[in-house]
Amino acid sequence: MRHYDYLRQLEAIWKHGVEMYRAGIHSAEDMFVHEQAQALAAVGQSEREFFDYAEDYVLGGEPTFADVAAVADVRRAYFLEVQDGKKTGKIVTPEELPSRSAEAAGIVWLPRIMVKARAKLRGELHPEIMYGCGGDRAFLKSCDIHPAEFLRHAWLHENDDAAFVRWVASRHRQAAGK
Repeated sequence: MRHYDYLRQLEAIWKHGVEMYRAGIHSAEDMFVHEQAQALAAVGQSEREFFDYAEDYVLGGEPTFADVAAVADVRRAYFLEVQDGKKTGKIVTPEELPSRSAEAAGIVWLPRIMVKARAKLRGELHPEIMYGCGGDRAFLKSCDIHPAEFLRHAWLHENDDAAFVRWVASRHRQAAGK
């Protein structure tokens, strides 16, 4: 994938996914051609992630491509700058995620999305896990945090859970008007 216009290339792949989903292609394996899969991999993305984005967009109107691009840009930067374009070889499974009812600083869902965000950042999400799923989007809206902003803070506070929780708790209070 060319670096200068990678966002235009990602947009074409996302649009293709949306068109394919609307046409009845409902599996990641059948949605993208080999060249598209290679282009996604070159910037640390997976076919499954783009399938999930297309599916959620068709079924619920979000995430839009602007949201996808913002998240992909953070992942791409981490993948190229920190990981030197190499996968870690690790996968975070659904069983490793905190429960949906787990709390941090009294905020339900926060422990779960923190693990998901860090796994997304490192390219370690199991295919059954989506960073930015409906539950994540509802949580992030309640805190008035964009998914890409949350992902940037997952990077910023990669090794400091307490700082990450404090930042989210502050935004959560602001969003609640407290």
